Amino acid sequence: MNAAEIKLDLFRKIDNLKESELEKMYSKFVALLNTTSPYKLSKDEKAAIDEALEASKRGKAYTHGEVMEEARGKYPNLNFR
Repeated sequence: MNAAEIKLDLFRKIDNLKESELEKMYSKFVALLNTTSPYKLSKDEKAAIDEALEASKRGKAYTHGEVMEEARGKYPNLNFR
């Protein structure tokens, strides 16, 4: 995707939000756009990523479906798409 396609895709997704969803997301969008420094992983996030990479190297990988199924089981109140 080139930059114009990315912008158009984002615009369409934002345009399709319900008013209440847009109001909730607005401050998050603005904060993200105003961020001047890259996101820094916490120690726990870095450890989890390193653990997943090591597991993947050992051939232990999960499909998207398996991950989504486990996530839905652990977090039933979240709206997964």
